Amino acid sequence: MASKRTATTSAYRCTECGWTSAKWVGRCGECQQWGTVVEAVSSTPMHAVTPLAPTRAARPITSIDTRETPRRTTGVGEFDRVLGGGLVPGAAILLSGEPGVGKSTLLLEVAAQTARAGRRVLYVSAEESLGQVRLRAERTSALHDELYLASETDLATILGHVDDTRPELLIVDSVQTVGSSLVDGAPGHPSQVREVASTLIRVAKERDLPVIIVGHVTKDGQVAGPRVLEHLVDVVCHFEGDRQTALRFVRALKNRFGATDEVGCFEQTSRGIAEVPDPSALFLGHGSREPGTCVTIAMEGRRALPVEVQALTLPGSGPNPRRIVSGVDGARVAMVLAVLEKRAGIRVSDQDVYVSTVGGVRLIEPAADLAIALAVASAITGRATPKGLVAIGELSLAGEVRAVTSHEQRRNEANRVGYRSVIDTASRDLRGALRDLAQRHPVDPGDRPDF
Repeated sequence: MASKRTATTSAYRCTECGWTSAKWVGRCGECQQWGTVVEAVSSTPMHAVTPLAPTRAARPITSIDTRETPRRTTGVGEFDRVLGGGLVPGAAILLSGEPGVGKSTLLLEVAAQTARAGRRVLYVSAEESLGQVRLRAERTSALHDELYLASETDLATILGHVDDTRPELLIVDSVQTVGSSLVDGAPGHPSQVREVASTLIRVAKERDLPVIIVGHVTKDGQVAGPRVLEHLVDVVCHFEGDRQTALRFVRALKNRFGATDEVGCFEQTSRGIAEVPDPSALFLGHGSREPGTCVTIAMEGRRALPVEVQALTLPGSGPNPRRIVSGVDGARVAMVLAVLEKRAGIRVSDQDVYVSTVGGVRLIEPAADLAIALAVASAITGRATPKGLVAIGELSLAGEVRAVTSHEQRRNEANRVGYRSVIDTASRDLRGALRDLAQRHPVDPGDRPDF
């Protein structure tokens, strides 16, 4: 009796991301996780795949009308900015962030604003009880009759709630706490996360239902669970912020419907999450002209923000002077200090140097190099930088002031907020920038030596 031939293949597969290898290795070559590569045996029938007639014919791309998928605003402008203008029907959105940063509070506000617009919302909380969510909703004024709550951890029950309520927006908080009885393992296991996410995404596509899924993060700040989770969804957003400050940012790490360089700015208040549509004043000091300060224009996504850099120098008390930084890259500051001493002749090797930003913002782009150098030079010489001056530029090891991206947008933002004097690539090098700074500084009899 004839039988189908089968080929039994033995390979090793990563339980986190699905990466395969011909032999066992201790560390996954894709996600770099240790101990996740296990043996996977499969029997594959060796026969040709029979073509099937498609249910929907392929169409020319020019005949497809984008008006078929209109965006729906969430009612939270800063969140819409990150999403690319609003929610797309059938979109699957993953929102991750550190514990306690305010993910649930933000999504409860999104749910309430959507409900106020007359669209029904189903908010599924697998981590909190209905009473806990209701108390937070009362505190943030997020109560509405079109906002439905459910506290469930079973995937099948959640789908039942979707059938009963027929929402126009589904929020699941969080994917790591929901489990399916069809898959072995506890909730949060990679296989469970994969099954729950794929089922929710399939429901979203079949019903044109936008779904927002909350995801936990690891201690390294990455989205917990298999990497395939990020590949399945349409949008990956990260909610970040320092617990010591009230400022919060939402960044798009992946967006199939818009740009990934947009940033939404929020402020954590006693009454919930508040939008900050113009955060320019959050990162500036009180205007005092103390030595050791300089303002630069930083880019957060497509948004230009004025940020004040502050520096403090003290005579070193040992052979190894201190270099303490906050909000800036320590290695970048060390390089700027070396260039400042070698190319501009300002001695910093015997000084303890402290550099920080105002408002808790973090500067990671090289466009702040020139502002850091001028702030340190101002602190050492004891002369304050002129009011209404900003510094924009990257410093090379040769001391040159190099151009940065979005320079024209930075200058326009500087003019908008009242900074009329700009030191940038027109100064050519660091010594020229210090000379231009001295020329724009009024000479006072009590001033210390010039820059």
